[in-house]
Order: sequence, then structure tokens, then C-alpha cells
Amino acid sequence: MKLIELHILQSFPVSCLNRDDVGAPKTAVFGGVNRARISSQCLKRAVREQAQATSPELFAGNRSRLIINPLAEALKQYGVLDEKATEVAKQIGDYLATTDKKAEKNGELKVKTLMFLSPAEIDIVAKTLADILAADPKAKELEKAVAKACKSAALKDAADIAIFGRMVASDHSLTLEGAGLFSHALSTHKAANDIDFFSAVDDLQGTEEAGAGMTGILEFNSGTFYHYAGLNLDLLVDKDHLEVLSSEDLKNVVDTFLRATILAVPSARKNSMNANTLPGYVLGLVKETGQPLQLINAFENPVPNKSGLMDDSIARLKHHHDQLKKTWGIKPSVEASIPDKSLDVFCKEIISHVV
Repeated sequence: MKLIELHILQSFPVSCLNRDDVGAPKTAVFGGVNRARISSQCLKRAVREQAQATSPELFAGNRSRLIINPLAEALKQYGVLDEKATEVAKQIGDYLATTDKKAEKNGELKVKTLMFLSPAEIDIVAKTLADILAADPKAKELEKAVAKACKSAALKDAADIAIFGRMVASDHSLTLEGAGLFSHALSTHKAANDIDFFSAVDDLQGTEEAGAGMTGILEFNSGTFYHYAGLNLDLLVDKDHLEVLSSEDLKNVVDTFLRATILAVPSARKNSMNANTLPGYVLGLVKETGQPLQLINAFENPVPNKSGLMDDSIARLKHHHDQLKKTWGIKPSVEASIPDKSLDVFCKEIISHVV
């Protein structure tokens, strides 16, 4: 497996970037102590949004339950009458992700599970179905046509689907293993959640009345986090993923992935606890063979807070990586780091060795 790997250290101030079911920052026990945590799902969402903003023509996929109306509109563009277009779109939505009958009774056309589709896939599905609808096809014929059409679209505008993957329970031929690999981010040190008590003033309350208009509590934490992201280059360029793209477009995909993964920050509570920072250290590797390997065990023994956490975390990460290379014979073909190199130079060096 040819891999790009990113090992990122980043400190966040007071924040609640990823909440659990009661609104508290997520945590985990590692090395026998409590750590602050940001889930891989939360990180991937932030990376995908950043990638779409950077390269919307290549990262155009949408994960949604609202796929029926876009399908119907696309069918209409190819000459299918309104009523028939909606009927067929509902049929296809039911096939791909099961129609939500309860929502339909309330006037909403939804499916029960999120479906990841790109505009090019929707367009070619609509065109294919419009061409065969005149023959009054059976339901199974339409379903087979949908699967064939999605494959023919070849993800030319959906690097996000190629990287983050897609699961389609009703048709495994449309399921794609994502080429991206992400770990949960964990604090390199022991961490505990804290509580913020807040109050708000009622602007129209009389001055003779004491007390706040409302009060409440929020939980937060802060910390220096380590997280890993990898990109399986062999899978990324295979026939079911991005083989159709030109060399230049593939370079743009990899460049966008690198920058988005390094720069993206989850946006939770950005107005009250804006936690946007940049990484303190990024180690980038290109490996011609081998398995995805994160370096979290550098922090199995938590970093003590003696003179700040970032510098000691960087030293721990470098030492652990050197030990692994020496002991296990790991030989990256490229090894680059930020801030030793600028972001532009870092990305250029990585890309020049992989595409």
C-alpha cells in the first residue's frame, strides 16, 4: 500500500469542538488516564467542508437524505414530465436508501439513510433513465440502470466520495471503501472537562429588578491534540475511484486533501468559543509499502505539564518516530515537516513524489 501519512499536533484553547450526547466535550481513556477527544467523524466533516470550499469542482459530493427532489429536477431537464419525474425519482430513492413514508405524509420527500452522491452521478442517472423511460421499463431494469450509470460517472467530480467512502446497503456494487484513514484526535496529556457558568442580561428588564434574564452552564476543555490522517494512494487511483482523472487533477486532489486536513478545524460553538488555531507541528510521510501507522503511542505515558505542552509533545513524537524507524526498519521515501518547511513547500514536496 502506497501511503501519504500526516501526523498533526495542535493546541486548542477553551472549546467544545466535538460534543457527546449531553453536550459535553468528548473524552477517552488512554494510557490509563482521561484524555480530551475529537472523533474522526467530526474531523472528517471539517476536512470535507474545507476541501469543498477549496476545490468545489473536484469535491462536489453531497451526503443527504434529500436526494429525491434533485433526481426529479435532473430528470425534468432531460424531458421527463413533472409527475413522471417525481414518481421515478421516488422509486430510485427507495431503491438506494428506502423512502421515508412518515416524512412523505408530512409533505417531505426524503429517504431513511444518508446517501452520498455527486452532481455528475445524478446527472448521468437522470440522462440514462430518461433515455429508457419511453420503453416503459420494469422496476428492476431501472435499478440496474441506476447502478450502471453511477459507475459510468466515475467520480470525476467526487474526490470526497473516493476519499471518505460510501456505503449503499441495497446495492453493494455502489459501496466504495474510502481511500482516507483518520484517527480520533486525543490530547497528548491528561485532560478534564470544566464547567462554564454563564448568565445573560435582559435588555428590557427594569433597573429596579435584580437578577439575570437567564443562566446556564456549558462544558469545555482545552489541550494539545495528536491526530493521524492517511491517504491510500493505490486505492485512490484505482478504476472505481479516481482513475478517470488527469494527472493534473489528481495533483489538485492530493494538494487539497493535504491542505484541508492540516487547516480544517471543527466549527462547533465558533461564536462563543472560537478555537481556530493552526497546528504547532506536522510530520508528513510518503511510504511506498507498509501499513497505516499512527504515532499515538508516543503519548501513552501522558506528557506532564511542566513548561507548556506543545514543545514536549513535538519532542516525544520525533523520538518515538525515530525509534520505530530504527526498530522496525520503516523507511519513508519522503519525510517533511511544518514549521521546518512552509505549507506550500511541504505540499509541493509531498505531491512531487506521489503523482
